[in-house]
Amino acid sequence: MRKSLLISIPLVAVCAMLIGVPRFSGTASADNDGRIRDKYVVVLKDGVEPQGNAERHGREDGIATEHIYGQAVNGYSFRGSAKQAAALANDPNVRFVAQDREVHAIAQTLPTGVKRIVGDLSSALSGNGSGSVNVGVAIVDTGIQTNHPDLNVVGGTSCVGGNYSDGNGHGTHVAGTVGARDNGSGVVGVAPGTPLYAVRVLNSSGSGSYASIVCGLNWVAANANTIKVVNMSLGGGGSDDGNCGNTNGDIMHMADCNLVSKGVTVVVAAGNSNINMASFVPAAYDEVLTVTAIADFDGASGSRGSPTCRPGVDDTSADFSNWTTAGSFDEGHTIEAPGVCILSTWRGSSYATISGTSMASPHVAGTVALCLASGQCSDTPAQVGAKLRADAAARIVAVPGYGFTAEGGHSYGKLVYAGGY
Repeated sequence: MRKSLLISIPLVAVCAMLIGVPRFSGTASADNDGRIRDKYVVVLKDGVEPQGNAERHGREDGIATEHIYGQAVNGYSFRGSAKQAAALANDPNVRFVAQDREVHAIAQTLPTGVKRIVGDLSSALSGNGSGSVNVGVAIVDTGIQTNHPDLNVVGGTSCVGGNYSDGNGHGTHVAGTVGARDNGSGVVGVAPGTPLYAVRVLNSSGSGSYASIVCGLNWVAANANTIKVVNMSLGGGGSDDGNCGNTNGDIMHMADCNLVSKGVTVVVAAGNSNINMASFVPAAYDEVLTVTAIADFDGASGSRGSPTCRPGVDDTSADFSNWTTAGSFDEGHTIEAPGVCILSTWRGSSYATISGTSMASPHVAGTVALCLASGQCSDTPAQVGAKLRADAAARIVAVPGYGFTAEGGHSYGKLVYAGGY
């Protein structure tokens, strides 16, 4: 049986930031717009030799030359007054004089999903530039870009041929939400810098099979001494026989149950079909922690965010997310996380914003890693899941408006609370 990948990829816009340099106007500029007082760049006319003209202007106008250009720009930079710059602008050899401006390294972004579950106040303080977690997390997916500067990929395996690097982008995106480094650039994950294992069970088009998934879970089971959390943002049609697949011959269910018995917490995506998760696996398995998706556009409670990458209503269940019903067995292993317009790592050492329960699940996998690292979770996977669900429910009572009340009789679980670990 083929598996369908839980992913919705809108067009990803790549924007270049252009730094404009204004032409000199003849008056001194204020410093609060990034212009640097008493520093200028002289752009000479084509064919004018820069070194000699810089020396001449130094002698005649008393300026202090800093850099001589001749390739990218024909000219030089200098320190001097606005009056001196105005005089140079009138030189027949000069095209124009531009005031120098400050630039800075692009700062690290705290994604809205990590912020919404208060990851910035966890024990790792996601976003402070120094937090780190050390709990092995396996990303069972399309692989991970192994040399992405934001990801600590320490090993892996491929069950679809080739190596375990990502040929799609989906697995790299999931990995970033779990554990992108808190290094001051790019994005930061829920469990920053945690060791990531790339378990490639889906090919570059996002397809796989039960056999490839069991292959991946088998590899994780063999390394259960170092891998304590698994994220599976994948799935297909099926159901839970209540007997770990022994009754209906579900080999993926058997593999999941055996992995859980080794103390590995398995976190899975609920699915993107807006249906009862009881007909979707592995989401339906009682032994896993199943994650539904909330639409959040601003990283804050209060339902005040405006839609960004796709239509939606802030602080509501995502319109694509699968769900369960109140009082069902599935409600006992369901939790919720942000899954709409999530910014994370992507192939090519880049970043992308996409949506899906695939994007919600790694928020919870990262939170499990935080809970284990902090020592607050140290029992069986079932107890780990129960603690996360109980703490999420307590957070909603303590902070009214943290989560939301679903309508129509559907249950999505409570919004996970990373800030508690």
